[in-house]
Amino acid sequence: MVTDSTEKKNLSGGSVLILQKTDSIIIKHTRTDKTGNFQLKDIPPGHYLLLVTYPSYADYVDDLEIKDSLPHTLPPIGLVLKSKLLEAVVVSGNKAIRMKGDTLEFKADSFHTQAGATVEELLKKLPGIQVDSKGQITAQGQTVKKVLVDGEEFFGDDPTLVTQNLRADMVDKVQVYDKKSEQANFTGIDDGQRDKTINLKLKDNKKNGYFGKLSAGQGSDGFYDYEAMINYFRKKEKIAVYGITSNTGKTGLNWQERDNYGQSMAGNFDYDELNGYTFNGLNNDFESWDGRYNGQGLPSVKTGGLHYNNKWDDDRQSVNGNYKVMQLDVHNFSTTNSKNILPDSFYFNNQNQRSFDHILRHTTDGSYEIKFDSTSTLKLMANGGMDHKDTYNNFTSEALASDSSLVNRNTRTISTIGDNRAVNSDLLWKKRMAKKGRTLSVNIRENYSNNTSTGVLGSTTTFYDQGTFTRDSIVDQHKDFHTENVLFDTKITYTEPLSKVSFLTATYSLSVNNSHSNRNSYNRDAGGKYTSLDSLYSNDYQFNVLTNTGGLNYTFLKKKWRVAAGSGIGFTRFDQRDIHADTNTQRRFVNWYPNASLSYAFSAQKNIEVRYNGSMNQPSLNQIQPIRTNDDPLNIIVGNPGLKPEFRHRINFFYRDYKLLSERGIWMNASYNFTQNALSNSSNIDTSGKRTSQTVNVDGNHSLNGYLSYDRKLKKLGMYTGLFANFNLNANSSIINNLKNTTNSNSYTFGFSLYKSKDKKYDASIRPSATYTDSRSSINTQTSTKYWTYTIHPDLNIYLPLKFYVHADADVNLRPKTAVFTNNLNNTLLNASLGKKFLKNDALVISLSGNDLLNQNIGFNRNTYSNFISQNTFSTIKRYFMLTAVWNFTKAGTPAPNNR
Repeated sequence: MVTDSTEKKNLSGGSVLILQKTDSIIIKHTRTDKTGNFQLKDIPPGHYLLLVTYPSYADYVDDLEIKDSLPHTLPPIGLVLKSKLLEAVVVSGNKAIRMKGDTLEFKADSFHTQAGATVEELLKKLPGIQVDSKGQITAQGQTVKKVLVDGEEFFGDDPTLVTQNLRADMVDKVQVYDKKSEQANFTGIDDGQRDKTINLKLKDNKKNGYFGKLSAGQGSDGFYDYEAMINYFRKKEKIAVYGITSNTGKTGLNWQERDNYGQSMAGNFDYDELNGYTFNGLNNDFESWDGRYNGQGLPSVKTGGLHYNNKWDDDRQSVNGNYKVMQLDVHNFSTTNSKNILPDSFYFNNQNQRSFDHILRHTTDGSYEIKFDSTSTLKLMANGGMDHKDTYNNFTSEALASDSSLVNRNTRTISTIGDNRAVNSDLLWKKRMAKKGRTLSVNIRENYSNNTSTGVLGSTTTFYDQGTFTRDSIVDQHKDFHTENVLFDTKITYTEPLSKVSFLTATYSLSVNNSHSNRNSYNRDAGGKYTSLDSLYSNDYQFNVLTNTGGLNYTFLKKKWRVAAGSGIGFTRFDQRDIHADTNTQRRFVNWYPNASLSYAFSAQKNIEVRYNGSMNQPSLNQIQPIRTNDDPLNIIVGNPGLKPEFRHRINFFYRDYKLLSERGIWMNASYNFTQNALSNSSNIDTSGKRTSQTVNVDGNHSLNGYLSYDRKLKKLGMYTGLFANFNLNANSSIINNLKNTTNSNSYTFGFSLYKSKDKKYDASIRPSATYTDSRSSINTQTSTKYWTYTIHPDLNIYLPLKFYVHADADVNLRPKTAVFTNNLNNTLLNASLGKKFLKNDALVISLSGNDLLNQNIGFNRNTYSNFISQNTFSTIKRYFMLTAVWNFTKAGTPAPNNR
């Protein structure tokens, strides 16, 4: 439908053309009818330009990709009067933001960055996008899962490697959108699955030739940072290598490494000020480190990688591959103070931890895709990795009763050596039939992991009764663990058109997930050797899961509407074998997987969507294996072989509204989650302060969270401004000393942002926010936690004569005292640099920078768990100065001179 963007009236008789993208030859042509609608038939698959013209209106031009013979319903097209364009100064060609369908697009050069700035620095200036201290990106309130380069994965979909190494001046446009699943893109039937994605479209003169960045920085107090990235692009072929050696916190690792190579988690629901609400597991200290640097401690890293991707044979074949290697060492000293809430009392725990962690990791991934013809495609994806870890931890702790009398003291050390291996593969075959809309796809997936670790636990615990010594408890054990997991599943999907606007999708999947865990603990004998098996803390266990799932879904697509509904049914069988006890248990479960969605497009820039889906989550092997874990003798973890799968209900709401001429955007989303048989924690704390915990199933867990932002350009002031708010309301149940405890943990955040720039003079931004946290426990209503925290993030660049520049940024954190934590941990992290640009196109930049000039960097977390709250301080990188030289080289199209 073609309409007037201002008056919303239909435009009849408008000219609509489909042009060949390569040479602008007209492929199809028609005119809009009296309702403003148009229809074009028999367009072969390919890439085209859509051109819509109407007298007195500006031409509308957009890319159009036809992937199949299914009907393609375009969103409403709003034409703008030329007079309106003149008023809005759009004719200057410098429109900073626009909407293309459901894609929000930023023109990169409209947001000033200094010479040699990274993509991450560019993203921080874009309205509605935030980048945290770990490099994790949030757009419109949702975590960005993928960062692509010209629509392709770059270094294995490692977002931080892309954003922290590619230069901002290479980027033409930054596109933010919800990426659909491969299945939806293939069938043309939207299945409602989305990943928030950023695509970096490179400038044409950056797509051919050599270019890259070499950076060398040497600082005070032994700090250093050396980085290199070299790229060779030739048409559709891309080759890139990078290397980093640094002890300033740059690791070249993405925030998703934990998901790929970390530990299974289940146990406590908690809130912390950095990450919000998460579900924190009953992880043992023996295997607690996930092999990444998360800002805690002093790191030293050496890492490098290679990337290659290419398309050939008229884009019928493509390949994408990556290899990465990393050595990471982290030293840390931390202090944790916590308050544990019991039904009739509470006690305090204070712990110091000193740790050293080392890892050497190799990872590789790749994909190959071949299009046999216009109807059939085969795609093979694979990834794998191996790592070797050495860890050492020393703990000292004491527990105090509510009257401050001593309850216990503990000193322990844990040293481990571990090796992990993983291989995953995925094969996807897709076929379109002769009948329009009829498709068949087969997906086969395999995951294999093998983990071994050995180590020694030494612990001495002294117990007291009202401050008087009663006894000592000593643990001296050697431990060896071996876990192996094999998963194989296949999924068949068939779509059948019922009419031009309605479709039926049938699915069947078979999943086999077999796990084996052999965990042994040996006590030291009289001869000083570890030969005596401790059966209480040893177990050999097999856990096999077989699942058959079938589903049927109906989809209706017409103009502005999309309606979908359906359900699946799954039959799951648990086979559990305790080899030590020589017992076998078999259990069966039946689950329904309902789903429904409704979306409506008011216009190309305004839409609303509601989605519901149900999903099952299996308990992990660590949770279900019947073994006691005593890595912390004061916190014993017991496996629960009787666990059931949990079932999650999710309702999501999305609203997007962007006005092109005024550059005003409203983004809103909300989510309600309800879990049946939720995997939670049951704890029993005795009078000596010893806790015994086990994962159990509970009901009643639910959460509600939402996000709202309003962004607008104040044209008279030449400034971008934004308002944002989010909330998280959570109710989670656990068992404390055989009593059900419900923890209500809520947080509310409010803030605004301002960004203003003047070409060749300055650019400045500020982002203050305030968060209120309220947590209370049902087992002890007199104990609650309420506090405010405040953050302010200003950022300033001043461009001086003779190509000098000054940069300054700060993180101001205000953390007032609370009823539990009486110390004030306010701090201001101030960073600044003075630099000068040299050579043609400012290719060389030399700068002197100061990190944490006020020397106030305090490693800090404040957490709210199911029945206790804690405050954690840790080692972190503090003040240093560094002299850095950065050379941005290119042998291709040259960027426009930048004299800011």
